[in-house]
Amino acid sequence: GHFHKDWQRYVKCWFKQPGRKIRRAANRKAKADKVAPRPIGKLRPVIRCPNRKYNIKLRMGKGFSLDELKSAKISKKEAMTIGISVDYKRKNRSLEGLHRNANRLKTYRQKLILFPKNPKKIKKGDTKKSELSKATQYKGKIVMPILAAKKKKVEARKITDAEKEFSAYATLRRESKTAKTWGQKAKAAKEAADDAAVT
Repeated sequence: GHFHKDWQRYVKCWFKQPGRKIRRAANRKAKADKVAPRPIGKLRPVIRCPNRKYNIKLRMGKGFSLDELKSAKISKKEAMTIGISVDYKRKNRSLEGLHRNANRLKTYRQKLILFPKNPKKIKKGDTKKSELSKATQYKGKIVMPILAAKKKKVEARKITDAEKEFSAYATLRRESKTAKTWGQKAKAAKEAADDAAVT
C-alpha cells in the first residue's frame, strides 16, 4: 500500500486544550482578585488602521499620546497610576483623532472612582467617602470598548437633473489639472502685474 511514510510521527494531538482553558480562566480570576477593585486591563486610545485599505476601521492603540493627555488635563505620571496607557512615541496626525481620545479620557476620568492613599487625608481629586461603597470592578477585557456605529437608513429618491449632468470623471480631471498648473499660472499673473506696474 501507500502507508510507508511513518505518518504517526507527524500527528500531534492536543489533549491539553480543555485543561489549559480551565487554567487560563483560573489565572484571569486570580489576577482580577489581586488587583481588585481596579480593572484588569488599561484604558487604550481609539485609532485608525494604517494605509488606504483599512483606514475606515477603528481599533485600539498602544497608548495615549502626550498631546491627548495634555488636552484632557492629565499629567503623564498621573495617567500611569490610574490605569491609562501612555505611548510617548505616538503623534497625532489629525484634530479629529485628538479630540476623540481627549473626550475618551475625560469620560473615563468622570467615571473613575479614585481611592485615597490615606483614608484619613483625602486629597484633591480623590472620590468622596460616600461614593467609595458604590465601587465595583470592571471585569471586561477591554476598558471602554469601541461601540459599533448605527447604520443610517437611506431612503430611495429620484435622481435630480443636477446629479444627471454632473460628471465625476471630468471634475476630477479638471481639479487635477488645476492642482498641477496653478503655480505656473500664479507666476505668470504676478509677472503680468509687475509689468503693468512698471509701465
